[in-house]
Order: sequence, then structure tokens, then C-alpha cells
Amino acid sequence: MSDNVDTLIEELREEARRDRPTEDTPEIGIVMGSDSDLDVMAGSESGRPGAYDVLTEELGFAEQTSYEDPPEARFTFETFVVSAHRTPGLMYAYAETAEDRGLDVVIAGAGGKSADLPNMTASIAYPLPVIGVPVQEKSVDSVIGMPQGAPLTAVDAGKSFNAALSAVQYLARQHGALRDRLVEYHEGLQDGVAEVSRDLHELGTPAFETRDE
Repeated sequence: MSDNVDTLIEELREEARRDRPTEDTPEIGIVMGSDSDLDVMAGSESGRPGAYDVLTEELGFAEQTSYEDPPEARFTFETFVVSAHRTPGLMYAYAETAEDRGLDVVIAGAGGKSADLPNMTASIAYPLPVIGVPVQEKSVDSVIGMPQGAPLTAVDAGKSFNAALSAVQYLARQHGALRDRLVEYHEGLQDGVAEVSRDLHELGTPAFETRDE
């Protein structure tokens, strides 16, 4: 392994040996097989929104980039690139130490036909729940193909936004504040549908279709 990989692995294991307060550690871990997956896993202006978008913009999470200087937000997440094929040792160390580093759930995304990162992460991190995100349509079979007794929750291709919502649903069972945020978000979706429905009915189809022109 390269020195850089060895250093990352040691940092993860050193952090796992510490006993930090729960509020100083991230609740959610987001890993992906390559930084080319970031547009799907985080979200992008040119594509659909992703996990980063819903966590930070809708649910009040902050991204934690340092254990020594955690954000002021109560609920946080971390983000890493961890390749199952190019850096298997790093993948193993990340998953093996996840629970001891304070994580409650992991979102793992991978693309290609051999999208093994979510599966392997789930196997190593067990019993910590892992939510798999197939980055591409061709990744779906690989991500969901876990044998009986080796559970992995998965969302549809590219939908890391839903994976993040599911992760927060897990956390909401223990944190009332997160439950309230989820309910508020869902009620906002309902209000949006009601507003569109009323506009369509009252304007009529032709005027509704040209209302933003």
C-alpha cells in the first residue's frame, strides 16, 4: 500500500481508539468508490440533488471535516473516497472502525458493473446499518445482490438523496429533533403538491402550462 493510504488507515484506527463524546462525532458516513461519483452522491447543479443537498439544506446537518474541530451543528456527517478494488485495505479499515468512531449509519455508493463497495462495507461494518447507492443503472444488480443473512438496504440508481433521508429516519428513532425536521420536510412536499394542484385547477391547463413564461 502507498504511504498516503497507510496514513489514512492509521488515522481511522487511531480515531476508533479514542472515546469522544457522541455530539463530537458524525452520525452519518458517506463513502464512494471514486470522486467521479460525487455528482451523484452529493448532488450537482446540472443533475438531481443528492445526499449532501438534503442533509445540509433540508435537515440541518453539517459536514464534519475534523474531529479536533467539529462543527457547531449537533448532527453531522463525514465524506470519504474508499475504493473496494483499488484500496481494499482502506475500505476494510473504514468499515471496521465505523462504529467505534461514532457513526450510526453509512451511505455507500459505487458505480460500474462491479459496484462492490456498498456490499463489502455492509459485511465488514455489520451490525451497523449500511444504505447502498448504485451510482449507475448498471450498478443496481451488483449493489442489491447480497446473500441471505448479509443485509444491505439499497435505493434506486443515483438516488443518494433518498439514501440520506433513510439514514436520518434511522436516527430519528433516537433523536426527536430529527423526527421533527423530517416531518417538516415531508409537510413541505405536501404543501407543494397542494399549491400546484390548486393552480392547475384554477388557471386551467393552457394558462398553467405557460404561467412561468
